[in-house]
Amino acid sequence: MADVAVAKSWRDELASLVEDSGIRFAGDAVEISAPTYSTPAFEEKRSVYESPAIEEVVAEPESFKDQIEGFAKAWGEMLLELMRGCRDVVQQSLLTEESYIVQKTKGPLAEASRRLSVLNEFLPEDRDPVHAWPVIFFVFFLALSALSVNSKQETSGKLVKEVHIHPPSATRILLPDGRHMAYHEIGVPSNKARYSVIAPHGFLSSRLGGIPGVKVSLLEEFGIRLVTYDLPGFGESDPHPERNLNSSALDMQYLADALGVNSKFWVLGYSSGAIHAWAAMKFISDRVAGVAMFSPFINPYESSMTKEETRETWNKWTRKRKLTYYLARRSPKFLDYFYRRTFLSGKHGQIDEYMSLSLGQKDKVLIREPAFEEFWHRDVEESIRQGSTKPFIEEASLQVSNWGFSLVDLQVQEKCSGKGILSWLKFGYGQVRCELTGFLGPVHIWQGLDDQVVPHQMTDYIARILPRVVVHKLPDEGHFSYFFFCDECQRQMFLTIFGSPRGPLEESIEAPTEEDGEQEAANLDLAAE
Repeated sequence: MADVAVAKSWRDELASLVEDSGIRFAGDAVEISAPTYSTPAFEEKRSVYESPAIEEVVAEPESFKDQIEGFAKAWGEMLLELMRGCRDVVQQSLLTEESYIVQKTKGPLAEASRRLSVLNEFLPEDRDPVHAWPVIFFVFFLALSALSVNSKQETSGKLVKEVHIHPPSATRILLPDGRHMAYHEIGVPSNKARYSVIAPHGFLSSRLGGIPGVKVSLLEEFGIRLVTYDLPGFGESDPHPERNLNSSALDMQYLADALGVNSKFWVLGYSSGAIHAWAAMKFISDRVAGVAMFSPFINPYESSMTKEETRETWNKWTRKRKLTYYLARRSPKFLDYFYRRTFLSGKHGQIDEYMSLSLGQKDKVLIREPAFEEFWHRDVEESIRQGSTKPFIEEASLQVSNWGFSLVDLQVQEKCSGKGILSWLKFGYGQVRCELTGFLGPVHIWQGLDDQVVPHQMTDYIARILPRVVVHKLPDEGHFSYFFFCDECQRQMFLTIFGSPRGPLEESIEAPTEEDGEQEAANLDLAAE
């Protein structure tokens, strides 16, 4: 027994202590046999720690999905390496100081960077512009994308009306520079007109605007000839290559001459169309008998406005409208994107959405009435007839850019010829000739106090700068509610301007009717004072 015990190898000794795994080592070969157990003492432990039998592992076949995923990953890695290689090539060959592209674009890019550097003033002092502006533009892009998605979701459930361009129907005149101007007139004929009124339209409007809903019978009762026309590039009028407010006033004068208005005429300006009325008061004041305005727009960047007037005016506008004015003043070309997504998209929309307007209570009710919608849609269709954003960008820029004059220039002032001691001596002897400058005719303004489009703070500024202007404040009225489709309001306007109705002229009477209207309005101004 001792010999047997000594003859036991170390493998046998180990097998007597633990369970037999069934593995036998014979040199480099491995033999696997069924497991055996040396002693029954470990039978209970074996039941607890027993491992499952080793089974033969068979590789599962790769599915088609796994193949596609592997293929996509491989291609992604290849494209990433290709892009890195292209980047290195561009950096080492095209973006060096000696490359042709850098030499040609370095100057313009530096100039653009210099001009845009003023925007860095809006950043916090502890922010690096190089890191801040990419983040801002990325967020801006995401915001535009979100707005685009939301607008599509909002309009998906509505019945959207397509824009219909009607056949040309306007009467046109030939201007001295070879352009054609389309116009429209209603009321009494030219040989019976007691008063001639020319009404330039505003933004996103046309010659069909005029006085919305005015009855021909009311015009005949007062003997009024109402003439409206398309601004350059709007409706059926040819565009102007170098348009400004001076050329706008001259166009108005050429129109009056072509239509046989040989003496003075009245100008009616509504909303942003008032900028052309201001231009007429400045550049052709000798042809204007008087001016009537409704919610007149002025340049919101006017330097002579007080801080309170400026703040109260801008606070009434939506953020998108503020952005529109900023782009129109700084970068007008960017407006093309907004215009083509709204009123030049080929589909109709509500005026407050297309113009980014905040409206008062009466205006919100009015714009949903069928008569207003029908008028608005037809006017827009005529306005965008030519399908170009250029006239709208020009009009938006004119509103907020340098007009070439200030409203202060329209003040009535006494100007005497000559300067110095000699003129003072002549004045003592009554030899100095003095004359009145500015606009001498009557000016009436109607302003709704609930107007959110052209806030009444603008009219308050006008009244402060031009004390001779007669302002008619309208409580609870908005931007549209008093001027659109209101027979009594329009009658009251004519009574204020022209006095009691006297009907059209007789054909045998050939009198300077516009001067009669000017005298009557002047008498009304004196009575009001």
